[in-house]
Amino acid sequence: MKLNYKKLGEGEPLVILHGLFGMLDNWFSLGKKFAEDFTVYLIDLRNHGQSLHSDEWNYKVMSDDLLEFFDEHNIEKANIIGHSMGGKTAMCFASEHSERVKKLVVVDIAPRFYPLYHDTILDALLSIDLENLKSRNEADELLSKYISDLGTKQFLLKNLTRKENDNTKFEWKFNLPIIAKNIHEVGVETTGGSTAPTLFIRGENSDYISSEDEAEIKKLYPNSEIVSINSGHWVHAEKPEEFYNAVMKLLKN
Repeated sequence: MKLNYKKLGEGEPLVILHGLFGMLDNWFSLGKKFAEDFTVYLIDLRNHGQSLHSDEWNYKVMSDDLLEFFDEHNIEKANIIGHSMGGKTAMCFASEHSERVKKLVVVDIAPRFYPLYHDTILDALLSIDLENLKSRNEADELLSKYISDLGTKQFLLKNLTRKENDNTKFEWKFNLPIIAKNIHEVGVETTGGSTAPTLFIRGENSDYISSEDEAEIKKLYPNSEIVSINSGHWVHAEKPEEFYNAVMKLLKN
């Protein structure tokens, strides 16, 4: 199986897709909450977490991975939540396989092109010599030269783990060389849209969904609503209760 996952709860399928440099564990707390009403599938996307590491990495192959996952698990149709890169993957999937999507939640990302936002993070990650890294504290200090935000550093460091075959060495759970090489793929425009009932959740303190994006969102997703929550880009982590309530309003309607 290409995609690592955790399955929680019972009921209608709900698939949750993390963002860039993330992994399924980032969604575990909210996943347990959603699992009170749904069968929740928390997924590590390609080149992230414990899923397949591959030289090929773009939205088309991530959408294909998701289709294969649906077929392997006999999921005829599911609700999907996707954050940032996961949101674009979900939009791509909904465009290509509309018959497999019941309702769609896209978290703090629009279907437009984005310039590269991640240069500083990549520079920080690539500055760490994993072969000679002695401790997580040392990694934290090295990241601090590039990144001042504590939350961002903690988010990235969750991906730092000791090698299974040599616990004196560290490795990243994500496929850093391929992500760095193909980082332009994260910003590409997603076209096609979907008629599925869709909720776009915008972080009010984030600039990922602007007022200029609303017309294009409504054009590509005619059955959509845009809701703002007073948070930054990681809406689900910063305001989990408000996020949960907004999503459940769509899913239970």
